[in-house]
Amino acid sequence: MHKLWYEVPPTAGLPLRWRDLMPGDANLSAAIAQYLALPETQIECSGTAALVVALTALRQESARYKVILPAYTCPLVALAVAHCGLQPILCDLRADSFDLDHEQLSRLCDDTTLAVIPTHLGGRIADLAPVLAIAHRVGARVIEDAAQALGAYAQGQAVGSIGDIGFWSLAVGKGLTLYEGGVLFARDAALRQRLRQVSAQLVQHDALWELRRSLELLGYGALYHPLGLYLAYGRPLRRALRRDDPVAAVGDDFDAAIPLHRVGRWRQAVGVHALARLPAFQQSLRVLAAQRKPVLAQVPGIQVLDDAPGTQGAWPFFMLLLPTARARDAALEELWTAGLGVSRLFIHALPDYAYLAHLFHASAVPNARDFASRMLTLSNSPWLNEAQFARVVSVLGDAANRG
Repeated sequence: MHKLWYEVPPTAGLPLRWRDLMPGDANLSAAIAQYLALPETQIECSGTAALVVALTALRQESARYKVILPAYTCPLVALAVAHCGLQPILCDLRADSFDLDHEQLSRLCDDTTLAVIPTHLGGRIADLAPVLAIAHRVGARVIEDAAQALGAYAQGQAVGSIGDIGFWSLAVGKGLTLYEGGVLFARDAALRQRLRQVSAQLVQHDALWELRRSLELLGYGALYHPLGLYLAYGRPLRRALRRDDPVAAVGDDFDAAIPLHRVGRWRQAVGVHALARLPAFQQSLRVLAAQRKPVLAQVPGIQVLDDAPGTQGAWPFFMLLLPTARARDAALEELWTAGLGVSRLFIHALPDYAYLAHLFHASAVPNARDFASRMLTLSNSPWLNEAQFARVVSVLGDAANRG
C-alpha cells in the first residue's frame, strides 16, 4: 500500500547533490549555450523575466502593440504581456492539442501584431512552421515559450532557438533549476545585443531577492525527495484542495508584480554543476517515458500527448487527455491527493481565471476550455515505481470507462 508520507513530485526535476552547492564556475550562460549548441544565451531571474526583457526590446523598436498567445498556457505569459503595456490576444487551440489553431491565428495576425508566443507545453513540441509563416507574413516576431522544454529538439535544433526569440525556465520542476531562473536567446546577433542592452536597463541587483532565492534553492536541495516533498508539496496541496481551491493547489495564483533582479554567482555556479548531469538525466526520462507510454496508450479512451516525428521532447511528465471532463475529475478524485504524481497543469483556459479576465476581450476559445477540462498530468519521475504506476493506470482505466 502507498505510504501517505511518500510523495512523488508532479514533475521530474533534477535532484541536487551536495557537490552542486560548492563554489565554482559561475558562467551559466556560456554553459547553457554550449549545452544547446547556441552561440550565446543570457541568464535572467525567471522565464517570465526573460519574456519581459524580450517584449520590452521588441516594443521599443515598434509601434505594434498586440501579442497573440495560446488560450491555454501559463498565466504568467499573459501577466508579462500586460506588464509591458501590450495587449494580449487569445488564440484558440487545435482540437485535442496544445498547438495554436492556425486558421484562427491567421485571422488574428495583422499589422498591429508585435509577436506570437507559441508554447512547447510540458516538454512536448509545438508545430512551429505554420506559426512562423503566419507571423512573418505580417511582420510579427515569434517568441518560443520553451519554459518547460529545456533540452528538447526538433529536427536536431534546440527547441527555443527556432523562432526569432526563445526562453526557457529554470524554476522548480523544470529539469535544471536555480529555484527560479530563466534563459533567453535570439537567433539574430543584433537582436541578442539589443536584449542584453534592455536587460541592463531593466534589471538591477537586489540582495534581498537573491538571498531569498538562495535560501529557497537550499531548501530544494534538502527536500526534493519523496519524504521531503510530502512536507514541502504534498501537505500544502491537500490543504488547498480541502479549501476547494485548485488554482492555489497547482500554484496558478500569480501576483501581477514580476520580480526583476540579477542572478547571483553562487546560484549560477550551482546551475553549472548540475548541468553536467542534465543530459544523462533527461535521457533516462526519455527511456522511462518510452516504456510507459504504450501502457498508458492502451487504456481505452486515454490520449497520450506524444512527440511528433523528427522531434525529441523533454519528458518531465505525461499529459493525458481523458474522454470527458467527468472522467478526468473522477480520476483526480482518487489520485490527486494520493501522492502518486498525478496533478493538473494549468487549471483554466486563460480567460477563466478571475484575476486575468480584465486583460482579454470576449473571445471564443472552446478547444482551449475543452483541453483544460479533460487534461491531467502524470509524473515521469523515476520515484514513481512500477506498482504505483500500475495503480494509476488502473484508476485511469476505471475513470475513462465510467466517463
